[in-house]
Order: sequence, then C-alpha cells, then structure tokens
Amino acid sequence: MARHPGPLHTPLLGHAEYEAAVDAVLARATSSMRIFDQTLGSAYNSTYRTDLLRNFFLASRRNSLHIALHDTSALDRACPRLLGLLRIYGHAISVHQTRPAAKSVYDPFMIVDDCCFARRFHFDEIRGLCVYDDPAATQPLVERFAEIWEESSPAVSATTLGL
Repeated sequence: MARHPGPLHTPLLGHAEYEAAVDAVLARATSSMRIFDQTLGSAYNSTYRTDLLRNFFLASRRNSLHIALHDTSALDRACPRLLGLLRIYGHAISVHQTRPAAKSVYDPFMIVDDCCFARRFHFDEIRGLCVYDDPAATQPLVERFAEIWEESSPAVSATTLGL
C-alpha cells in the first residue's frame, strides 16, 4: 500500500476488511509490531503474512514483535509457520498470555511503529478501524498495550515448545 501524505483513518466493516488491514499495516512495519488478541487464528499461518514477518525480521536485527493473547493454546495447532519464525527469530519475538487482571480487555488490535494500527472494537464485532501515519491516534493503543503486557506473562518460546 502506498504511503499517504498525512494521517488516514479507514473504517473496517467486516472480517475480510480487518484481515486485509492487518496485512497492510504489517507491510508498513519498519521497527516494531505489537499484537493483542484473544487468540491467533490461521491468518497468522498464511504464507503471505509469514513472508511479511520474515522480511520484517530480516530488515534489522533490532526489529521486534510482541504478542499478547488471552489464550496461547491454539498457536501450535493454527500457526506452525509463526512458530517456525519464533524458532529462527526468538531473539525478536515475545509471546505472552494475559493474566486474570487483563482478561476483561476485549478489543483486538495490532500496532506498528507507534504510528499505524488495525483494531476491531470487540472480539465478536466485525467493525473496526485502520489508521495510518497518525502517532497521536496510535498513542492510546501503545499505552493500552503496555498495560496489557504488564498484566501478562511469557507463555510461548522456542525452548518451551521443544523447537
């Protein structure tokens, strides 16, 4: 997706639009990614998304991906390609599971470089918002992710899965 000269806010009106927005936002990442969701689905196992992540990690050794999930149990079943990336880029990927204090958070989102995000308003809601190049609009989600991260614990690593 081409870069825009200023902030762009786009409503998302369905699951397919949300997944396309996640891919578009991921493609823009140059240094950091943060993902919060209930669980990660098979979209994170697609070849396209895995290639986006691999290229992100190859671009710089300093790049990082932080994932906070309410339930990490589906990762081995739904995302073997992502786990393969974890094995290779374990220094750059952290996966946490939320503790009870954060289980009430219900709006999944993905942030890149503290200036772009894709967000659904509720796990069960198909509506959402995609924002490009707007650090001010992204900052509340960056802070929210930090709070979620604080209320989570490491849950998945290359060593604990025996990879």
